[in-house]
Amino acid sequence: MAGSGSPAPRGCLGLRGAPCAWLGAALLLLADWLLLRPALPALSLRLLPAAPPLLRAWLVGLSRWAVLRLGARGVLGATVSSGDRAGAQSWLAAWEPLAAALGLALPGLASARALGVWRAPMDAGGSGVLHWAGRADAFAVSYGAALPAAALWHQLGRLWGPGRESGSADAVRRLVGCLGAEIRRFPLFLVLLILSCLGETAVPLFLGRLSDWILLDDAAALFTRNITLMCILTVASAVLEFLGDGLYNSSMGRVHTHLHEEVFRAVLRQETEFFQQNQTGAITSRVTEDTAALSKSLSEKLSLLLWYLVRGLCLLGLMLWGSLPLTVVTLLFLPLLFLLPKRLGKLCQGLAEQVQESLAKSSQVAIEALSAILTVRSFANEEGEFQRYQQKLQEMKPLSRREALAYAVNLSTSSFSGMLLKVAILYAGGKLVTSGSASSGDLVTFVLYQMQFTSAVEGLLFSYPSIQKAMGSSKKIFEYLDRIPCCPPSGPLTSLSLKGLVQFQDVSFAYANQPGVPVLQGLTFTLRPGEVTALVGPNGSGKSTVAALLQNLYQPTEGRVLLDGEPLPQYEHQYLHRQVAAVGQEPQLFGRSLRENITYGMVYEPTLEEITAAARESGAHSFISEFPQGYNTEVGEAGGQLSGGQRQAVALARALIRKPRVLILDDATSALDADSQIRVQQLLYDSPERGSRSVLLITQRLSLVEQAAHILFLEGGRICEAGTHQQLLEKRGRYWAMVQIPGGSGAPE
Repeated sequence: MAGSGSPAPRGCLGLRGAPCAWLGAALLLLADWLLLRPALPALSLRLLPAAPPLLRAWLVGLSRWAVLRLGARGVLGATVSSGDRAGAQSWLAAWEPLAAALGLALPGLASARALGVWRAPMDAGGSGVLHWAGRADAFAVSYGAALPAAALWHQLGRLWGPGRESGSADAVRRLVGCLGAEIRRFPLFLVLLILSCLGETAVPLFLGRLSDWILLDDAAALFTRNITLMCILTVASAVLEFLGDGLYNSSMGRVHTHLHEEVFRAVLRQETEFFQQNQTGAITSRVTEDTAALSKSLSEKLSLLLWYLVRGLCLLGLMLWGSLPLTVVTLLFLPLLFLLPKRLGKLCQGLAEQVQESLAKSSQVAIEALSAILTVRSFANEEGEFQRYQQKLQEMKPLSRREALAYAVNLSTSSFSGMLLKVAILYAGGKLVTSGSASSGDLVTFVLYQMQFTSAVEGLLFSYPSIQKAMGSSKKIFEYLDRIPCCPPSGPLTSLSLKGLVQFQDVSFAYANQPGVPVLQGLTFTLRPGEVTALVGPNGSGKSTVAALLQNLYQPTEGRVLLDGEPLPQYEHQYLHRQVAAVGQEPQLFGRSLRENITYGMVYEPTLEEITAAARESGAHSFISEFPQGYNTEVGEAGGQLSGGQRQAVALARALIRKPRVLILDDATSALDADSQIRVQQLLYDSPERGSRSVLLITQRLSLVEQAAHILFLEGGRICEAGTHQQLLEKRGRYWAMVQIPGGSGAPE
């Protein structure tokens, strides 16, 4: 109804988005053809009649650039509705480099023509340069040259423009950032690469010249002199290529090492929940395989890509220098040479996959029949299995015919396109030679350049998908590099007089992947120096979670864990884990020597006497001394060469050598023998050093719990009973019930 709804959009008769922008672009193209092309040369000739024609050509080009740029802003700004500002900016970003290329293309070509690089005769008055800029064929050539240049500029703008975080562009910027100081070597590498390519491309030039000079009187002297110069340039090109490759590979080697280091460091600093929410195989794949794939692509594929790119550009420049018409013919045939075979190649690949899948189905029939041959014979079904196999093969026949046809078409298309290009170049080149615009040597040189150029383009198209694949790997890697750990950073606190007083103040906790399922609820207790506090309870009650919180592996959802009155995150990371040591039920050892496992993570190198003393306390010295290599014995992957009890003893020695103020034993004696159990019991209750540390004992062994100063019974994440062994037995509660279970884990030994 009238007066209802939103007002009609302004501009382009209410049209929106892309159709409007296309209409504006068509208007600009029409104005360029009907108005600017004839009007600007005539206007410049009237304003500057005495000026050199080349100067007027540049004036026309710059004026065309300015008018097209202003027209793009005006027309696109009017046609694209105000509600699509992002679309308008995108179209302007594409049109502005096109306007620049259109304005500079013809003056640049006219300047090259004026310098005689095409050997085209100039008219006596020199005004042909200016009028040539307004010709219809030159107008088409200007667009043919400007469109690729504008597209390349637009892509570079997407890669390096500020605030354009999209797709592989961001990955390219990030990879360049990873080069660090090595980026300073790249200009020298590019210079060496360009000089090397120029040296290689000089050979066709000499061959063309030799074909022109072969009939001259002094041909022998010219031949010898040019062959010598060609050999010098070839050797110089090889030397420059060697220097460039050496510089590139040495730089990439340092970059690869740095990248591996940074990725592994980024993974190691993540919070504990990160490793629980991501599979170890996936993390390892990114740290090793993805990083290695990226490094390989950078060292091999990127080097090839740069080489083909520089070589192709050098050859294209030499082709333009040799003959503009023949270069245009070559560029027109490039899509037919590469894009069509690429499409057909994908079709062949898809058909080959279908054939392989069909073959796999027939193979499955054969495998099934042969593996059950007794059953086949007992039911006399040999012919039936043969018919099934034959049926699967028959289904594969049409696919094989289609694959063969597609392969033949692909091969013939590539061959025909190449032959057609050669015929077109020879035809156009023959016309130039017969008209005197070029010599036979020029034609030979151009043909050789064209063959090398198409090979370079083919290599470029072959290398680019590998770089794209590497960009995909780099995105995964940068996810780890950019990920901010959820755990708090290492604090500044260290103390020379730490006592080891631990306080849990109303601590609650839930894992990040299950925030609605509380594991601990309102825990409040204290660990005092010189005392053993035992934490007991049924499985799944949260005992190991308490140990993890005390090690600062997780952060409480509510409440605080204090060490000598300060929150755990306030302590410096390495200092905290020197003062708080833990031994678990299944301790993790590393595939190194016993000595390295006991001293693992130490900031200084302990003496053998210190290592032996810690091993004696834990009961590990007795079996270590029996090994032929003693403490230098390799324990195998994850300590696989040791028994469960031996691993626990080594892990206990690893904790004791630190002389911690807080010792956590999380069912760390379950695999120890009787003698080692007694030694641990003496360590906890009779050791001279017991008064300097607080002990949190998590165990089901009653013999270790009975002497504890405090026993906490944990159930459902809450402390439901607390006291000494005798006090809890008198209460006849949950602890008493656990002790009375016949044959249970809590039964007296």
